[in-house]
Amino acid sequence: MQRTSRVILLIILAAGISFGQKSLTLNEAISIALHRNTTLQTSDNNLKTAQKTAETAYGTLLPTVSASGGWSWSHETSNGGQVSINSILVNTNNNTTDSRQFDASLASNWTLYDGLSNYSVINQNKNSFESAKLAFEKLKQDIIFQTISYYYDLLDNEELLKVKEDDLKWNQKNLETVNARNSLGAVTMADVYSQQVKVGNAELALITAKNTYETSKNNILYYLGLDVLENYDFKNPVADKKAENENIAKDYSDISDLVAKALIARADYKSKKIDLQNSYESIKQAKSGYLPTLTNNMSYGVRGNSLSTMFDSRTFSVGLSLNVPIFSGWSVENKVEAAQVASLNKEIEVSDLERTIKLNLQKNYLDLIAAEKQLDVCKKNIVSAEESRKINEEKYSLGSGILLDVMQSNTDFTTAQTNLVNAQFSYEKLKYQIKYLIGVLDSKSFE
Repeated sequence: MQRTSRVILLIILAAGISFGQKSLTLNEAISIALHRNTTLQTSDNNLKTAQKTAETAYGTLLPTVSASGGWSWSHETSNGGQVSINSILVNTNNNTTDSRQFDASLASNWTLYDGLSNYSVINQNKNSFESAKLAFEKLKQDIIFQTISYYYDLLDNEELLKVKEDDLKWNQKNLETVNARNSLGAVTMADVYSQQVKVGNAELALITAKNTYETSKNNILYYLGLDVLENYDFKNPVADKKAENENIAKDYSDISDLVAKALIARADYKSKKIDLQNSYESIKQAKSGYLPTLTNNMSYGVRGNSLSTMFDSRTFSVGLSLNVPIFSGWSVENKVEAAQVASLNKEIEVSDLERTIKLNLQKNYLDLIAAEKQLDVCKKNIVSAEESRKINEEKYSLGSGILLDVMQSNTDFTTAQTNLVNAQFSYEKLKYQIKYLIGVLDSKSFE
């Protein structure tokens, strides 16, 4: 009865743990990252500012208009006295004078020509907004790939934890077998001690794997902005793919085609090209300092001693101002030189990024080929290692083998399992990485 109660209690606890877990798939993790990433939120806010700046840049083509108004009052008092008029002293009385002044004016100033610098400013602001949008999209792709990396690292460590658990169970079971054979006098205590050491090592390896798994879990939960103390069940999207090999490397064998696609799709490359175009606009702005500027100004004003008489006195003026630069102390030349150097540096940045794209795509393709081959080899190795362990276990149980061969065959089997797990998730990450390098990771499907 007591044992039945314990079983029921364990079932209830297990159910409670299961219900307390929150399930999380890879797509859900990516969606959470795109909505909670603070860097992405900040970039979105800056994008709105860039959009408003691009819209207001057209204001440089329009005149500036200002209005002003004023009112003043003065009170003058003079005491009576004597004033000489034609050498005759005349007595004057006390005098008080009040005066009021009302005035209003409307003025405008319009730059008609400034060497087309204002048009370059408009183009620059428009390009800056487009570049900001591309940088925002690139940041999304960075977050997607980083989330994928964290997710697969977690699953990798989770599977490795299972391997260590199975290894400990096998060593504990083998220790029972060795103890039983020792009690029958079939083996010496040396075998018992050797197997006890193997059990201890397996326990330590399990603790290390557990710590690594917990660390990777905390890393992804922190990156997603979730509570690291909550319990999550991470779904394994490759659980059913262990028996198959997709061999997709052949789809990416044309490196020239991959590079061409990347130069069209990569948001960071397109952003660099726009920045280069903006550097050319900066040269135009700098060279406009050599050209004259033409401005128009107009004003209209009224004034009077009262509100009713304000429009009795009116003034309207129109003027044009032409400014021709003759000598500016070589400041224009300095600005042009600086703009040209900045443009050359932008051209170098574009060229460097293009070469980096080619290098990374070539490397990723070669890594993908190697990963497919490694995955195939690991699957064969695990079959061979498992069969070898069975044979050595049977020999040892029949007394024709030695414990050292059994332990070594188990070590080989555990290593083969570890290599297969690492190869599987490395291959999965490489499949996403080549899409990331081409620039075709679509963030809209996760938002």
